Amino acid sequence: MTTKRRLKPLDFGAEPMKIELGPSHPATHGITRFAIELDGEVVVKMEAEIGYLHRGFEKEAEATNYIKIMPYTDRLNYVSPLINNVGYALTVEKLFGVEAPPRAQFARVIMCEISRITDHLTCNGATAMEIGAMTVFLWFLKVREYLWECVEEVTGARLTTNWARIGGNANDLPDGFLPMLEDRLQKVEAVLLEGEALILKNRIFIDRVKDVGILSKERAIEHAFTGPMLRACGVPYDVRRADPYLVYDQLDFEIPVGTVGDCFDRFLVRQEEIRQSISIIRQASDKLPPGDFHCRDRRVWMPDKYEVFNSIEGLIDHFKIVMDGPQPPPGEAYQAVEGGNGELGFYIVSDGSGQPLKCRVRPPCFNFVAAMGEMTVGHYLADIVPIFGSINMIGGELER
Repeated sequence: MTTKRRLKPLDFGAEPMKIELGPSHPATHGITRFAIELDGEVVVKMEAEIGYLHRGFEKEAEATNYIKIMPYTDRLNYVSPLINNVGYALTVEKLFGVEAPPRAQFARVIMCEISRITDHLTCNGATAMEIGAMTVFLWFLKVREYLWECVEEVTGARLTTNWARIGGNANDLPDGFLPMLEDRLQKVEAVLLEGEALILKNRIFIDRVKDVGILSKERAIEHAFTGPMLRACGVPYDVRRADPYLVYDQLDFEIPVGTVGDCFDRFLVRQEEIRQSISIIRQASDKLPPGDFHCRDRRVWMPDKYEVFNSIEGLIDHFKIVMDGPQPPPGEAYQAVEGGNGELGFYIVSDGSGQPLKCRVRPPCFNFVAAMGEMTVGHYLADIVPIFGSINMIGGELER
């Protein structure tokens, strides 16, 4: 381990100074508190305290039916909500034993990868901004806006998408969407190059992130890291490859990895993952087959309004879905997807009713916050900001 930033605490012959960073500090997102002990400006101890948000997603999910839970999943990671929608839908589909049609699966992949790009653009842009590179932040958010316009074209919303459905999607990709998306992806690629040219050789940026917040491969695994945080340490684990879902096993993509596991590696890994996501979107667009955007299983399918108004069967199906919710057979299911931050898992227990008996979420960034103390001890107080920015903590996901 390098000692470039791991300075030896100064001996002033006094007790360490105790200070609080957050929860009101802008860099802590308003919901995280760091209790820090300093010797001079060097961190000798740091504890992260969460619990200022407490969304209560899991208990909310256990108090409503399976369909009405879908909008709640948007609020877990509100920077990449479509991945949350799809992860939850796949879990309930596993309980039912149903599968979305091929066209719906390819469309899910396209929309999930758009969400991954917007997530990484937000993280890297905000990380750069918090250490002074405001221009990069504005450039990245500019192209994020282009992609959110694509999301809005499909779902009607930008953040709270509520698009996936049990057995498929709420609607098909609209006409002209894929050419529009390709145009936006080309703009993303151009801005990635511009942003990298601006900061990857900038001495100030490099000094603020290089050899900062290092965590070894072994310690990352012990902390149960996943996603870009783990891959930055050199471990090529990706749920899309390790346990394929949807149609990811039909697509070709690389898994970027780092070498040191510092803030700089995390930045670079996310940059390359954006390019891999663009490649996945193009492959899925080329292979997008014709067909339905939702399965026609009467247990989960919400009939078209024409059927509801013109047939007794459609009216009955609609009434049962709305009033009682889908009722999967008793059992349990766990489904993991590769979220913007890592492995996002849903565990649901069914007792045969229209509401889950138990719902549990595996949020990827919970483990990262738990390791903040280990990553910051020996660094300067000012280094906490880029370290915390590099883990991409999302409050709704953390305190689900």
